[in-house]
Amino acid sequence: MKRGILLGFRIGAIVEMTPPGAPLQFLDKDTYPIRRFSPDDRVRIVPGGSSIRDGAYIAPGVVCMPPMFVNAGAYVDEGTMIDSHALVGSCAQIGKRVHLSAAAQIGGVLEPAGAIPVIIEDDVIVGGNCGVYEGAVVRERAVLASGTIITGSTPVFDLVRGEIYRRSAVAPLEIPAGAVVVPGSRAIQTEQGREWGLSLYAPVIVKYRDDKTDAATQLEEALR
Repeated sequence: MKRGILLGFRIGAIVEMTPPGAPLQFLDKDTYPIRRFSPDDRVRIVPGGSSIRDGAYIAPGVVCMPPMFVNAGAYVDEGTMIDSHALVGSCAQIGKRVHLSAAAQIGGVLEPAGAIPVIIEDDVIVGGNCGVYEGAVVRERAVLASGTIITGSTPVFDLVRGEIYRRSAVAPLEIPAGAVVVPGSRAIQTEQGREWGLSLYAPVIVKYRDDKTDAATQLEEALR
C-alpha cells in the first residue's frame, strides 16, 4: 500500500478539485481526489475546511472538527473524534473511540518515506499538540498528555514499572496499554552536558489509568 501511494503521487497530474463556482478552490493530484460522503455514511464532518482523501476509511460515528486532514490509506475506526488542526497521516491506523485532540499529529508512511504505519489502539486519548511518528504503537486506553512527542527513536521511561521502552531491530516502539505518558527530560551525563546543564526530551510514564483518569473522560463522551 505504501509503494502504491508513493507511485500515485509520482504519476498524478494536478487538476481542479472543486466544481465551477465553488467558494473555495483546491488543486491537487488527480490520483487522490477528495472523498465524498453522504448522510448514509453516518460520519459527522463539521463545516470549516476539513479534507479526507479518497482511499481513507472513516467508520460510522467518527466526528471530524474543522480544520482537520486524513491522508490516503488511513483507517479511522468507530466513535473516534479528530479534533481541530489534527492530522491522520497516510496508512495510520486509528482504533475505536480514540480522541485525537486539537493539533495532534499522527505520522504517516510518507514522512519519512519507508516508515511503518503508526498504530493507535482503542480508547486512547492523544492530547493537544501531541505527535506520534515513525511507526510507534500506542496500546489500548493509553493517555498521551498534551505536548507529548513519541517517535521510533525516542526512549520512553516507565517510572511505575522501572522499564525503558525502545524500538528494536525487529519491533516498533510500544507504549503499554493504559499508560499515562507526560513530557519530561533527562540530564545529559557527558562532562560537557553536565557543565552546561543540558537535558534531552524524554516521555515519561507516570501512572497507569485508574478510576480517576476514566472519570476525566466521561464529559467528553457525553458531549459526543
